[in-house]
Amino acid sequence: MLRHEVQPGKLLAGSVLIVTGVLYAGDAGGAWETPWFVAIPLVTGGLCLAGAVAFLTGRARRRRQGRTGPDPV
Repeated sequence: MLRHEVQPGKLLAGSVLIVTGVLYAGDAGGAWETPWFVAIPLVTGGLCLAGAVAFLTGRARRRRQGRTGPDPV
């Protein structure tokens, strides 16, 4: 099985969208009341945070790749 790199930005974005979906599913099921405007700051804030995490992860990976090189003999 091939391994893939972990992408925390995508994990965070997916988690925020799942939480938003669960909030509105609970509202539709009658479990609780969720105002209509809750999704806007939740989704936009979560996507902005996920973008920042993805940016920082990419910079850290590029920086780490630049350091590793062939071992001197």
